Amino acid sequence: MVNEIVHHIDLIVTNLTSILEKIMFFSIGGIPLIIIWVLSAGIFFIFRFKFINIRGFIHAIKIGLGLYDDEIDQEDIEGEVTPRQALATALSASLGLGNIAGVAIAIQTGGAGAVLWMTLAGILGMSNKFVECTLGVKYRIINPDGTIAGGPMYYLSQGLEAKGLPRLGKFLGIFIAICCMGSALGACNMFQVNQSFEAISSIIPGIENYNWVYGLLSAFGVGIIIIGGISRIGIVTSQLAPLMLGIYLFGSFWVILANASNIPLVFHQIIDEAFNPKAVEGGIIGVFVQGIRRGIFSNGGGLGGASIVHAVAKTKFPIKEGIVSVLEPFIDTVVVCNLTALVILSAGISTNSDFSNLSGSSLAVGAFAETIHWFPLVLTVLIFLFALSTMITWSYNGEQAWGYIFGNSTTIVFKLLFTFFVFLGSVVNLKTVLDFSDIMVLGMAIPNLIGCIILSPEVAQDLQDYWEKLRIEKIIQKEKKSKVIIDS
Repeated sequence: MVNEIVHHIDLIVTNLTSILEKIMFFSIGGIPLIIIWVLSAGIFFIFRFKFINIRGFIHAIKIGLGLYDDEIDQEDIEGEVTPRQALATALSASLGLGNIAGVAIAIQTGGAGAVLWMTLAGILGMSNKFVECTLGVKYRIINPDGTIAGGPMYYLSQGLEAKGLPRLGKFLGIFIAICCMGSALGACNMFQVNQSFEAISSIIPGIENYNWVYGLLSAFGVGIIIIGGISRIGIVTSQLAPLMLGIYLFGSFWVILANASNIPLVFHQIIDEAFNPKAVEGGIIGVFVQGIRRGIFSNGGGLGGASIVHAVAKTKFPIKEGIVSVLEPFIDTVVVCNLTALVILSAGISTNSDFSNLSGSSLAVGAFAETIHWFPLVLTVLIFLFALSTMITWSYNGEQAWGYIFGNSTTIVFKLLFTFFVFLGSVVNLKTVLDFSDIMVLGMAIPNLIGCIILSPEVAQDLQDYWEKLRIEKIIQKEKKSKVIIDS
């Protein structure tokens, strides 16, 4: 009975995905137009803001460390979480199974060369996130109950209205809210639970037919957390993110060091296959598309989702949240995704015929097992926590999108729907989940980047004002220190 229901659900999702894929992935020269759009916006913003992803990087680290949190002590600062909690929560949203299963899938379908293009997507994603997270704080609204709502829906509708484009703003706001709900239910829910179960089943034999039980238990656990809202989510993710990242980095470096002699060959393989792919469908274009697609999927730069979480940060400087957000694509894609790739490639598992039946997260688990025999048990727990943190964060993003369209009083309906999709993700097949997820995620980039480009002049002015304020404050602090020395 359960298998029949699962089959019908899978058939419905597959047919819907097929229709949407034809619409969303129209290609030019073999490259989907949506990917060209995201990359073009990233390049535009890098030059528009004079390489903010590089010159603002050190300042972003200082903000992330809490060195600029003095303003939070002021009682009139609005917000629900600290900037560090907002960063941790947004990072938890992007640090999901895209960093593990997504990388493995990219290597399997695009070869080692896809890793180079994933890295490029991460670097460009840094400038995209700067713009959207700045706008997320700038155009946030305070609800009557004191809670805060923000994100692409609001800066598209309000920002474009201020530019004399109210109809376009309203249309794009609704468009991205629909895509955001789809992303929350698909890529950041169904995909996460699907791949976390695959990892667990690769370690614990005999549970393959009990995916529906895993789905029910996961749905129950997620439901308990998301009922508490962004405050509880922020507390949970601020504790989970550093712990998960630390353990994963430890295991990754262990494997890489154990296979250090293979690393030069791996780098040569990545660069060589990025431009001279080996037996990959679509040749160099196919490798490029797979790498960029998985990179965008992983870090979310240009999609607008992270701005929903950053909008609730306690800060009076929108630019500050924009600058700290550049750390997310860097940590997520440039660091973590590359470490995963080095683990898989240095262990030689991607070309080992003994592992040809593995895919996604189970392939990554096998790569770690080749070097650290006991680590797969730890990694399985990490995969579950990665999936959990992404799901609970994106439940909030989807909830805000739902509230924008249907009203905040009805968000309990979305929470219930979200928990049902947790179960759904555990029973449908990976290809269906992956295709549906990509469509919804990349669909957010269309309205989001239109608005970000139109509103970029005011972000540029705000950035200039912020740098000037920091310069003046440094002069004042220097004068104060000099006065103290003279007085003493």
